[in-house]
Amino acid sequence: MKRLVLPALAGLLLSMGLVSTGEAVEVLRWERLPLAVPLVVGQERVIFIDRNVRIGVPESVGAHLRVQSAGGAIYLRASEPIPPSRLQLQDVESGALILLDVAAEPAKAGQTPLEPVRIVEGDGLPSRGTGQASATANEEEPRDTASAATRRATPVPVVLTRHAAQNLYAPLRAVEPVPGIDRVNLRRDLPLDTLLPTLPVRARALAAWRLEDQWVTAVKLTNTSARRLDLDPRALQGDFLAATFQHTTLGPAGRSTDTTVVFLVTRGHGLAESLLPAVAPIDAMVNLPPEAAAGQPEGGARDEE
Repeated sequence: MKRLVLPALAGLLLSMGLVSTGEAVEVLRWERLPLAVPLVVGQERVIFIDRNVRIGVPESVGAHLRVQSAGGAIYLRASEPIPPSRLQLQDVESGALILLDVAAEPAKAGQTPLEPVRIVEGDGLPSRGTGQASATANEEEPRDTASAATRRATPVPVVLTRHAAQNLYAPLRAVEPVPGIDRVNLRRDLPLDTLLPTLPVRARALAAWRLEDQWVTAVKLTNTSARRLDLDPRALQGDFLAATFQHTTLGPAGRSTDTTVVFLVTRGHGLAESLLPAVAPIDAMVNLPPEAAAGQPEGGARDEE
C-alpha cells in the first residue's frame, strides 16, 4: 500500500500544475512589430530563434550588454541597468530582420529567474523547425521558387548586386530581405592575378551570394601605383554575366580613394570557375636540344670533320 502513495501524490501534483515537467519557455511571435525582451542585471537570458543571425547592438549599450550567438540561440546578459534599447537580428541567408526591444533592471527580492524566449513566425510555426511542418515547407519550396522566378520583374544580376552592396555598405536595418538568396562559401585566398592584368591593382575576394543559378562575388580592388586609374568593365578578364564597380576610378596608392569593390555576376558556377587560367611564361630553352642549349650548334662536330 505504501508503494502507491508517492506515485499517486506525484500524479495529483502534476494535475494541479504544482510540478512542471520541464522548463517553461516564453513564445514570442514575430509579426513585424518589435518584440519586448526584459532582462535582469546579472542574469543570462536565452533566446531561441532556430536560424543563423547577425546581431546589431547599439554602441550606447554595447559595453553593458554581453551578446553571444551559437547554434540558433542568443545569450543576453546585462552587467548594469540598461534603458529600453533596440537590437537588430538579421538572418544571414535571407537578410530578413527581427527587432528586439531590450531593457535591463536590477533583480528584486524573491524574483524568479526569467524563462527563455522562443521566437516564431507570425503563423505560430518556428521559422526553421523539424517534423511535419518542416517537411511540408520543404515539399513546397521548389514550387514557390519556380513561381517566384516567374514573377520576378527585376533581373537576377541586379537583385544580387544590390543585395551584395547593401550587405557590405548599408546598416542592418536597410538591408532588403530577398527570398532565395543564400550566402555561399568563398576562398579568401583565391588567386585573382588574371582578373585585371592590364592595371596595377591588387584584388581580393570578400564574399559571395547565390540566387537561382547565378552567383555574385564582391572583390576588393586596391591601387598599387602612384597614379589615378580609370576602371572599365571591358578590362575584366573572365566569364562574367555582369560586372559593376562601386566607384569608376581609383585614387593613387595610400589615399582614401585607392580602394573600391567590383561585383561580378556569374552563371552556373562561382568566381573560381569563371577566371581565365594563369599562363606560365614560355621558356624557349626547354625545347632546345642539349647541344643548342649549351651554345653549340647541333651536329657541329660532324661539320668540322
